[in-house]
Amino acid sequence: MAQCSDAAKAGSSANGEHVKKRNVAVITGITGQVTSSCCSWRLSGTELSVHGILRRSSSFNTGRIEHLYQNPQTHTEGNMKLHYGDLTDSTCLVKIINEVKPTEIYNLGAQSHVKISFDLAEYTANVDGVGTLRLLDAIKTCGLTSSVKFYQASTSELYGKVQEIPQKETTPFYPRSPYGNATDSRVVQSLKHQSSANFVTRKISRSVAKIHLGQLESFSLGNLDSKRDWGHAKDYVEAMWLMLQSEEPDDFVIATGEVHSVREFVERAFIHVGKTIVWEGKDENEIGRCKESGVVHVRVDPKFFRPTEVVSQVSYCVLNVVFLHATFQLNIFFYISKTNL
Repeated sequence: MAQCSDAAKAGSSANGEHVKKRNVAVITGITGQVTSSCCSWRLSGTELSVHGILRRSSSFNTGRIEHLYQNPQTHTEGNMKLHYGDLTDSTCLVKIINEVKPTEIYNLGAQSHVKISFDLAEYTANVDGVGTLRLLDAIKTCGLTSSVKFYQASTSELYGKVQEIPQKETTPFYPRSPYGNATDSRVVQSLKHQSSANFVTRKISRSVAKIHLGQLESFSLGNLDSKRDWGHAKDYVEAMWLMLQSEEPDDFVIATGEVHSVREFVERAFIHVGKTIVWEGKDENEIGRCKESGVVHVRVDPKFFRPTEVVSQVSYCVLNVVFLHATFQLNIFFYISKTNL
């Protein structure tokens, strides 16, 4: 395989003249909510060239990045280039890295739905765990270990059965799901209007909007008392970039410092459309009734319960791991040793 060490020499020409520094990013999972925010933020006001990796799909899956095309109507690419690829395919990752020769890599692609990870445990491990190793190995194969900055997102699910409150960089991991175990990284608990409809925050906001428009009467949720530190995707994206400005690789916990329950999220969403939710019953029989109309809008369905629920994750939510430069091989070991599969 051809080596990509040319990128390390991009700062100067053969005769010693200064050459404009290359600024090229590869982003996996480009169509995801956090990833599309990352792409938007990095392209804004910069001369960065972004290359996104997306999986082939029989349905259109570029809705979150339509605004980033030079011409959205014809899907004409500008500073954003798209490549078909998959974290389960090491050959395509090597080809893309070798062709693009990035200076930054943001690994945000994942199977990140916790409940679904129990049904697709092997696939989740293959994409989230081994997929990261494939990407790191592609960097090494292309000879970019001394020139590329690698960002690996993370998840509060690593803490799972929390060992201390609040969680911080030194808090021991205690994952309680296949996703948490497979993921020594992934950025979650970030909110934006573009999150997928089967994630609880988007499910609530979409359902409340449909109820307000008369298109829906009620919807079902799982554990109403689950608590999380939620924040906005754009804030986390800025934090990602700041991490890559560090001279040394390190772990960072990024959070809002506030914790809210799913129940509270539901109540605030309905208040936004002029409805007050009153809770009745308990456990699986609990319902949320509109105080003004008496109509039941929220129900609890056991099928949305996780086989293992995590307790309240307070203050610190997202652990982010940065791999840089000469510490590349050390961090491969760090990744493998901390993945509890």
